Amino acid sequence: APPASAQLDSARETPIDRWMGWNVKAAEEAQEVGSQTPKDFKDSMDEVNYISATIAKPMGIVFEENDEEFGGIFVLSLSEGGVAEVDATIKPGDQLVGVNTVKVASMVFDDALGAIVEAETEKTKLTFFRGSEKQLYGPTGASVAWLDEFISKA
Repeated sequence: APPASAQLDSARETPIDRWMGWNVKAAEEAQEVGSQTPKDFKDSMDEVNYISATIAKPMGIVFEENDEEFGGIFVLSLSEGGVAEVDATIKPGDQLVGVNTVKVASMVFDDALGAIVEAETEKTKLTFFRGSEKQLYGPTGASVAWLDEFISKA
């Protein structure tokens, strides 16, 4: 803390005073600077936050489109007694990012769903990000290159 003589009255404080630390705020009143990670933060570039389920059609999953600013689709609900509900891997809110080895992250609803419909395998592997659309597509979201590589090896 600056000595008492370094304390100025607020009417006389100048930018240089603040820069030198000779301001009117007491040291204990100063705010802590730095970023704080939100408690619910999910790192979209950590494979731990992704899940996969290989299930047969009809899957019993109701998808919904994310807000326009993010794109992509997420699980709205699971049909009671459907294949996905019985499998118990997929949960409402999961963000669909891959169908087999096709990346569907950020696709519009029809294109993303089309990838599931067009999958010709007996069972289809769906890969989901378990977090919010903002965490996946926002400023802290996974890079396109990372997601491409992750889906291609999924």
